[in-house]
Amino acid sequence: LLCPCFIYGAYVFLPFDAPLLPTISARLVYTLRCAAFATFPVVLGMIVSGISRLCSSALEPFGELHREVEIHRTYVSQSVHLFILYFFNMAVLATYLPQELLKLIPLLTGLFAISRLIFWMSYAIGRSFRAFGFSMTFLPLLAMLLWNLYGMFVLEPENLLA
Repeated sequence: LLCPCFIYGAYVFLPFDAPLLPTISARLVYTLRCAAFATFPVVLGMIVSGISRLCSSALEPFGELHREVEIHRTYVSQSVHLFILYFFNMAVLATYLPQELLKLIPLLTGLFAISRLIFWMSYAIGRSFRAFGFSMTFLPLLAMLLWNLYGMFVLEPENLLA
């Protein structure tokens, strides 16, 4: 319930607008630029995972991992998978949104980055707390997927493969 409230509040109250993007290629470049910011939590997780692996007392590289190292490795793996799904859905979404709603692209990017960081912190606290961060990542992704399918099959079925 918080994700739509965050997105709506940011959409209404943040004082920026998306630039005029009349072509699909311009929209995809804009989405690519916004998606670069969504890689920040993933890259940060890779750095912390590498540092924690170097600082762990495990001398065997293929041996048992400590809990701290395992947390960061799992976070990075899941974040990469979710980022790939996020990016492809965001690219398709950018082609179907009208110009006045393109402000959602950077807002959804920010929500993705913040929710991955919240997931990481809650996962480090305990596995039972990670549902909030994961749902903040997964539910907007699911909403984008449903909107993309609606756009492809209902709004513009004649341009499905064009």
